[in-house]
Amino acid sequence: MITAGIKDLKNKLSQYLSFVKKGEDIVITERGKVIARIIQEDNQRTSLRQAFQPLIMNGLVTFPSAQLNKVISDPVEVPGKPISEMVIENRR
Repeated sequence: MITAGIKDLKNKLSQYLSFVKKGEDIVITERGKVIARIIQEDNQRTSLRQAFQPLIMNGLVTFPSAQLNKVISDPVEVPGKPISEMVIENRR
């Protein structure tokens, strides 16, 4: 997340919009107070971001900068019974 004052945003709008195109959010401030945000248009991402906005604003969570499917590797094959079977057996 990038923070910019109104004057700086006005003078460097193209530069800030290029950051937005790359997925960065721009927080616009006036005299140190947040007044607006510029975010990349993406319906799914926007709705998720809106849902988490209170947590993001309080610094409790950060929004991922990469797609999850790029971060998670393929599942690993483990020999033996599936854990679900072991749990069922232990409950008997």
